Amino acid sequence: MVVSKRRRSHFRRLFAVGATLVLALVAGTAVAATIQPGQSAPITGSQSGRCLTVPNSSTSNGTQTQLWDCTGAANQTWTYTSSKQLMVYGNKCLDASGQGTANGTAVIIWDCNGQANQQWNVNSGGTISGVHSGRCLDANGQGTANGTNVIIWDCHGQSNQQWNSPDTPPTTPPPTPPTGAGPCDIYASGGTPCVAAHSTVRALYGSYNGNLYQVRRSSDNTTRNVGVLTAGGTANAATQDSFCAGTTCVITVVYDQSTRGNDLWYQGSTVVPGSTQSRPATATSESLAVGGNKAYSLYINPGNSYWRDGHLTGVPTGSAPEGMYAVLSGTHVNNGCCFDYGNSETTRAADAAGAMDAINFSTQCWFGGCTGTGPWVQADLEWGLYPGGSQSWNPNQRAFTSKFVTATLKNNGTSRFAIKGSNAQSGSLFTLWDGALPPGYSPMKKQGAIILGSGGDCCKPGGGANLSAGTFYEGAMVAGYPSDATENAVQANIIAAGYR
Repeated sequence: MVVSKRRRSHFRRLFAVGATLVLALVAGTAVAATIQPGQSAPITGSQSGRCLTVPNSSTSNGTQTQLWDCTGAANQTWTYTSSKQLMVYGNKCLDASGQGTANGTAVIIWDCNGQANQQWNVNSGGTISGVHSGRCLDANGQGTANGTNVIIWDCHGQSNQQWNSPDTPPTTPPPTPPTGAGPCDIYASGGTPCVAAHSTVRALYGSYNGNLYQVRRSSDNTTRNVGVLTAGGTANAATQDSFCAGTTCVITVVYDQSTRGNDLWYQGSTVVPGSTQSRPATATSESLAVGGNKAYSLYINPGNSYWRDGHLTGVPTGSAPEGMYAVLSGTHVNNGCCFDYGNSETTRAADAAGAMDAINFSTQCWFGGCTGTGPWVQADLEWGLYPGGSQSWNPNQRAFTSKFVTATLKNNGTSRFAIKGSNAQSGSLFTLWDGALPPGYSPMKKQGAIILGSGGDCCKPGGGANLSAGTFYEGAMVAGYPSDATENAVQANIIAAGYR
């Protein structure tokens, strides 16, 4: 992806509105609050059509929540925890100020502490009531305008106390996948099947017994496929070791396990016509253990990249929803453009905002909003790397520096995208952004190619730079918008795979 200085300045100005907790108009009828424990979603009010806001995306203790126009940004996204807290930013909770119980007590944010004034009952009648006070979340004075303060008041069931979260994703877990399932079995069980699945270290389906990748040795330019030890198992690294003994090898192609033929060939090969600027990655740069067995990574340095035109073989195009994940290295990174995995241009040119929808993992931060020194999980949507919807104030963005990192991205194609990250050896996925697409990106204009190791405008004469570094272990792209439960199950499967 390429963006001019003029475009970068424009993107920095795209978001000026602070994140808010959404209130949505529901045609004058009372609706039940639908947010469930463990779920992250906006919460909407039936009277105002506006959101319960953390004004100006403040993270300061004591900031009073308000109503504001809905954007779906991070300060509108609340998680209802199993301890009945409504959490924003991952560390602040909705709080009855000063542990007050009287009518008119301000509803604020405060460091989560588990006390009763931070506990809320989400009731079937549409109200949200304080465990400590027994009073209800209330738009003050039945106000509906931007800036209306939110308080607690005696519960009366009127529309300024009615709340809903209509855009909430389903919380039911996906159907149980078969025994020995891989990530793509889990995605399929959740109704979002893989349309491309790539790995040099293991099978991504429980039944997969084919080849993972191909190596070519320099001594005689012959090739050898590397498969798995057993169906659904890890790579047979001994095949590579014996074939490449006494010489050097490169990885020419990473095979698609989905049966759709979306194999990733290095740009510069005859299989990618017109590509001249890329060469295959060295096959022996990094070995590791997965499930106790030796494997080799796809260790990408500047000048390495892989590509496939998959728009006719199931890769989503236009505004069709899609999701993806990748396991990457948190230690082999740089700030060169652009270490991506995901949906890219068939033209291999930077065509338009929304022409790409790919995971980016690097130390590049184009617009601000990145915490620390990186690397960060971001979305390459073409003409911009997005760590969140509003670049300069996403408080959830954080660096991932562990040896192995899980990154996820999903995009409904018209209004919403979400990015998550985690240590691939332990822990849950952390939501970095779940909200509105940037202005100018709705609807998406995906073209359906697959890129790995560069931006979308690489690698042909006159094309963009191929300057990125990163390590790819496994990843997949899916049709449809995966549920949080599906993504959580994939993360659990990655941890169980035993990266070492």
